[in-house]
Amino acid sequence: MTIETAILIETLKDLGADVRWASCNIFSTQDEAAAAIAKTKTPVFAWKGETLEEYWDCTLQALTFKDNLGPNLIVDDGGDATLLIHKGYELEKYYYKNKKLPKITTKIEEEIVIEKLLRTVHKKNPNHWHSITPNIIGVSEETTTGVARLEKMVEDATLLFPAFNVNDAATKSKFDNLYGCRESLADGIKRSTEIMLAGKTVVVCGYGDVGKGSAQSMKSYGCKVIVTEIDPICALQAAMEGFEVRRLEDVLNRGNIFVTTTGNKDIITLKHMKKMKDQAIVCNIGHFDNEIQIDALNKSNAKRDKIKPQLDRYTFKNGKQIFILAEGRLVNLGCATGHASFVMSTSFSNQVLAQVFLAQNKPAAGIYDLPRKLDEEVARIHLKHLDADLTKLTKQQAKYIGVSINGPFKKDEYRY
Repeated sequence: MTIETAILIETLKDLGADVRWASCNIFSTQDEAAAAIAKTKTPVFAWKGETLEEYWDCTLQALTFKDNLGPNLIVDDGGDATLLIHKGYELEKYYYKNKKLPKITTKIEEEIVIEKLLRTVHKKNPNHWHSITPNIIGVSEETTTGVARLEKMVEDATLLFPAFNVNDAATKSKFDNLYGCRESLADGIKRSTEIMLAGKTVVVCGYGDVGKGSAQSMKSYGCKVIVTEIDPICALQAAMEGFEVRRLEDVLNRGNIFVTTTGNKDIITLKHMKKMKDQAIVCNIGHFDNEIQIDALNKSNAKRDKIKPQLDRYTFKNGKQIFILAEGRLVNLGCATGHASFVMSTSFSNQVLAQVFLAQNKPAAGIYDLPRKLDEEVARIHLKHLDADLTKLTKQQAKYIGVSINGPFKKDEYRY
């Protein structure tokens, strides 16, 4: 719930939507933006610094319209709204079959919170999720992590409604993920710590689009950047950009700052953190907080001191200290205000187009991509703001390469 999402909300309302909104992260709300939207009588369930219980309750409230009806369309960022619906649906199925609810067996704090919330909903209405799901036309998903969740649902044949993959639009992933992170990572680190970056050694875990933007960001400040990667193609790209490519275990004593960007879990473990040099800074710019083992750190014998909101110092028994930003959640949103408005405009243009596509076409359950022609149109309208002039093909040139004069100019399989 940022200034940029406030504009997205207003756009959806202008198109005729009845909107309810929650934030996608406990630290990512700009309270002034939430207040401005609430003032327009649009229900907003978000504030900076929510507890996990509050966060998931806010998600539920955003999904609950008048008379306990659900949404027709969902704009999701990370897949939490989609996940809550699917988990609730599965819980009801289990109850119908077994005439009882399953025991909560997970040891993960956030999963326990979700399971308890779903049982509260079930107690009030055992058919809640089954009653609202048939009216859901679809969801448009913003993030790499959220799309991965959707793909797993398709693989397991559990996806209940159509999903639009906004993340893989070129004007999202190649701009928001790359250029957005290139500016907002440094913004988050510097606002939180006020350190000078020049000369520091920064370890960037992952070299996808987010990792590329993060590595470029730190390099531009004069940092020595080390990249860790599992993918040989991404590793080769990093090496040919001049970055040192190493295993994390081999550079723990060299890094001043560690940044996770992967979308995977347990990238930086408690064991890693104990071996880092004194006063290392650890942060994450992937969507979820499980890239860094924060739960394990909090349960360890390290002493935690809150320096200020979203900046914690942990002191181990041997006196060594590390600093954790935004409790391992998105550092650019937790410690700053996220990406700049211009790059979010490219992302949210795609979100609006996806919502219109779903509403007009009502496709079958599955994952859909933004047509390349619309992707190009999003880029075209943003070029005007940057005073950029496109070259136009002649008819002969267009025929020679087998495209239309007005595009699309690349095949769907082309990777920018």
